[in-house]
Amino acid sequence: MQNFNVGFIGGGNMARSLIGGLIGNGFSPNRIWVADPDEEKRARLAAEFGIHTREDNPQLAGEVEVLVLAVKPQTMKPVAEDLAAAVQQDRPLVISVAAGIRVTDLERWLGGDCAIVRAMPNTPALVASSATALYANRHVDELQRERAESILRAVGLALWLDDEALMDTVTALSGSGPAYFLLIMEIMQETGVSLGLDPKTARLLTLQTAFGTAKMALESSEDVATLRRRVTSPGGTTEQAIRVLEEGALRELFHRALNAARERSQELANRLGGE
Repeated sequence: MQNFNVGFIGGGNMARSLIGGLIGNGFSPNRIWVADPDEEKRARLAAEFGIHTREDNPQLAGEVEVLVLAVKPQTMKPVAEDLAAAVQQDRPLVISVAAGIRVTDLERWLGGDCAIVRAMPNTPALVASSATALYANRHVDELQRERAESILRAVGLALWLDDEALMDTVTALSGSGPAYFLLIMEIMQETGVSLGLDPKTARLLTLQTAFGTAKMALESSEDVATLRRRVTSPGGTTEQAIRVLEEGALRELFHRALNAARERSQELANRLGGE
């Protein structure tokens, strides 16, 4: 699956993660291009990965079969409009990793009738452990789907959605999800220190507990509710802690939090698409 060139518009953290993941999976650096207005950033990426760089976005678009738009959502419209002529002429697959940008809006900015995959990775892509949802418009063929999946799978899990509207739910669940877990870890550390542990010990115990629990859940055929019940002995310390959390309406708080995030994702998509 390396018989194609891939170009990145934007050389920030997500592009860097994807480039590193691709090369780590055996993708040739000679087939990777990146365009970014920051000359120093381009030089760092070229030195680190041995890839090609360009200052001009439309020029890069004409040299690749897959074009990854890794720019901030607020700048997507002018970037896409600048690329429209090149995309219409050379017809690359366009992959957007910008949160809140709907396919219909991006397709309009690019001049219409182009193959687009919308991807929603999350920040653990930085350590090759992302959870990514993908949605393809009607112009994307099977080969292009395979190429898009191979690029996002280079930094973790990648799965397809049939309904783009679910991207707002994905944003609330896995897109924002790392912050929820980090908040819980932060609280656990703080509480451990308040109960007498030194900060280093509280941090290491918290991080290893989070890592081990996620690994256990990933490697088990049981659902997480079953696993939780298994580690909650009747009358024990865990049961007492869970009771307090349940009495504090933790479930209801999470339902409200994810709904708020989903609604905000919808609002931002409406606003960005109307700009």
